[in-house]
Amino acid sequence: MSDYIKRSREDVARRIASDIFDGAYVNLGIGQPTLVANYLPADIEVILHSENGILGMGPKPEPGCEDYDLINAGKAPVTLLAGGAYFHHSDSFAMMRGGHLDICVLGAFQVSATGDLANWSTGESDAIPAVGGAMDLAVGAQQTWVMMDLLTKKGQSKIVSSCSYPLTGVACVKRVYTDLATFSCTPAGLVLIDKVPGLSHAMLEQLVGLAIVKATPVVHR
Repeated sequence: MSDYIKRSREDVARRIASDIFDGAYVNLGIGQPTLVANYLPADIEVILHSENGILGMGPKPEPGCEDYDLINAGKAPVTLLAGGAYFHHSDSFAMMRGGHLDICVLGAFQVSATGDLANWSTGESDAIPAVGGAMDLAVGAQQTWVMMDLLTKKGQSKIVSSCSYPLTGVACVKRVYTDLATFSCTPAGLVLIDKVPGLSHAMLEQLVGLAIVKATPVVHR
């Protein structure tokens, strides 16, 4: 039996933050991806965008300091750095659709090995009624990264050969950051970037149920 410890959501957020380059314009999607803002290196400038019309967000506000007139697209209170701005959401979507964002980080229900993204509906009766801004982000950003648990609560892989849920975008995901490993999605399939200590390549392939090309081994805790 493999002896490994899963990354926490904070660990995954820290891992993503380490890959964001200086000067990047980045959108952090609703939910888990917003954690990335708390782990951006202090020695670089990353300009955070929210599709409801904010540019230049800072970390999560301290408890008791929330301003509910300043919220992100997920209705969570945010902070605004010096030089930040807020504006009409039509201008915000023009930034997204015009390819002006370097990276977006989204959650997902499923990602295919070749980068198809399904993150807005599972087909359930109580699912949200429309794809919203996720489609614009997924296809408009220069790079789309996904942050998610590798397995569902039932132990099924969220990385699949072909998505069974309604698609948000086709072949748009470049990287998938999970609690067990980080992958690149390519036209030829999955490439391993790194994995947690103690998890063998064979066990990882068994969990995912797909072949995974070995890259230069790098271990991130």
